[in-house]
Amino acid sequence: MAIADIVAALDGEIARLEQVRELLAGGGAVSSRGATSFQYGANAAKPARKRKPLSAAARAKISAAQKKRWAKQKKEAASK
Repeated sequence: MAIADIVAALDGEIARLEQVRELLAGGGAVSSRGATSFQYGANAAKPARKRKPLSAAARAKISAAQKKRWAKQKKEAASK
């Protein structure tokens, strides 16, 4: 990677961080790209989702399936 590419990437990141800081500080100034241009991954705003509780039978079934996967991985690791 050339130095010019690194500098350009840093400039882009600095601009993005300054935009985030403005939004968090309450400035409300947003570039023409919009407020969502920096939201991605784990930090993205997601609507709250109501989760239904699992029954005991469902939890037991999931647990058994996971233990089966772990046993398969352990068996494969031991055979190597």
